[in-house]
Amino acid sequence: MITIQGKTVCAGVAFGPIFVFSREESTVKRSHVESSEDEIARFEAARAQAKDELGSLYEKAIKEVGEANAMIFEIHQMMLDDLDYIESIKNIIADQLLNAETAVAQTCDNFVAMFEAMDDAYMRERSADVKDVSERVIKILSGTGGGGINSDDPVIIVADDLAPSETVQFDKEKILAFVTEGGSSSSHTSILARMMNIPALIGAKGILLKEYDGKQAIVDGFTGTIYIDPDEETSAKMAEKLRRAEEQKKMLQQLKGVPSVTKDGQHIEICANIGNVLDIGTVLANDAEGIGLFRSEFLYLESTDYPSEDVQFGAYKEILSKMVNKRVIVRTLDIGADKQVDYFNMPKEENPAMGIRAIRICLQRPEIFKTQLRALFRASVFGKLAIMFPMIASEWEIIKVLEIVDEVKKELDSEGIAYSKNIELGCMIETPAAALISDILSKHLDFFSIGTNDLTQYTLAADRQNPDIGDFCDTHHIAILRSINMVVRNAHKNGTWVGICGELGADLELTETFLAIGVDELSVTPSAVLPIRKKVLETDVSQIKDKVLSKFLN
Repeated sequence: MITIQGKTVCAGVAFGPIFVFSREESTVKRSHVESSEDEIARFEAARAQAKDELGSLYEKAIKEVGEANAMIFEIHQMMLDDLDYIESIKNIIADQLLNAETAVAQTCDNFVAMFEAMDDAYMRERSADVKDVSERVIKILSGTGGGGINSDDPVIIVADDLAPSETVQFDKEKILAFVTEGGSSSSHTSILARMMNIPALIGAKGILLKEYDGKQAIVDGFTGTIYIDPDEETSAKMAEKLRRAEEQKKMLQQLKGVPSVTKDGQHIEICANIGNVLDIGTVLANDAEGIGLFRSEFLYLESTDYPSEDVQFGAYKEILSKMVNKRVIVRTLDIGADKQVDYFNMPKEENPAMGIRAIRICLQRPEIFKTQLRALFRASVFGKLAIMFPMIASEWEIIKVLEIVDEVKKELDSEGIAYSKNIELGCMIETPAAALISDILSKHLDFFSIGTNDLTQYTLAADRQNPDIGDFCDTHHIAILRSINMVVRNAHKNGTWVGICGELGADLELTETFLAIGVDELSVTPSAVLPIRKKVLETDVSQIKDKVLSKFLN
């Protein structure tokens, strides 16, 4: 038995054969041709076919992952129309009388070298797109295929990582689990796994050996382990673990449609956090009561330039429409700190977590902010929209934000563009300053959403990106709990409701505490919705309130 350790991005247990996904590049055979005109015509035919294939992938991706995530295929189509790229290939064919496959391969190598030599990180990453597009054309020219799952039975897909163009081609019914050697928790593979609610591991070093292809394996998504050729004892333990997980899943499924109300009648709304249109399927499958945090920055992070008003409108419209009048809270642009976008041309900062980020960028560059607000207001007629503003630290910031909101409304009114008149406006409470002046801020807003990740970081002066900070970053610190209690009390005095959208919202050890404090909403990763609901249904707040409050808050 071989055991490889990775990192969990989606829990669960899966048994099945390994399918080692490889994107082996087509072997290009260099040859001379008699007629450059005929060879150029052959290239043009392959280019046209590649564009048609990408168009089909775009249509398939729209249905499966939404318009915003399908944009990559439009970008690849545009690359095939790039005049420098086309001219280079044709010149090699005409001047050297080389076959089209060789001309495409040489041009690809030249363009990749050019991109990889650039200082700009985004442009360096475009080299992968050039390779992807060129490989598609070469495969068409050489008559080779590939890219799907070559198995009649469901498999555990093992890869270095997977691009959108690859995952879109898979038959989802044949995927038992994902295990990648690279990737991240926000990679396309991870997002797809969470959407499908199947076990997934990343960072499984050493998994890509070809000899593992076809071998039986077990993926333990709870511990982040994959067992290859498992022994009988391990198989028996994992079978029991799978049985318990399935039993728990069935039990939780029975809670779908059940109101999230405690034994003594206290209701709390349980919503989901998402960062991509891809996640909506998981939100609905787990019966979330709404979306408590939609991270809109994915539109900026996945774009080559500032996303237009229409592009943003399309994404927001899709989310609101699919949620069918369940509330969707969209957080406005939260770029900065650990989320950098090259085309924003932000100056280098010694401490970006405390620098120009989130609402500070929006207030310094109101044209970007207004574009997003216009898209949001236009989309509001398609569902139940709420908007919240991140990284607020002062009352003047909220006053300025509301002035810009009024400007956008007046513009839309003058243009005769419809929008909902019932959009709730709120802000994130993630700085100690915002918590301390929550009584003042609540007079201007409909709701607060407490971002416990940053609130913990700023309150404890502990960098949450630093893996060595350990016990110094105590998420259960009494200062954090007292801050949450203070925010709820201040907000409720002014009729403002309060949610929690940080990682603590899914912490079952604190669910009773949040109920005792009087938190109105918890927004968590979709898979945590039903376990949290179960905890709520089992709780009698009247029996534990005094004990909880005296322990943590007095």
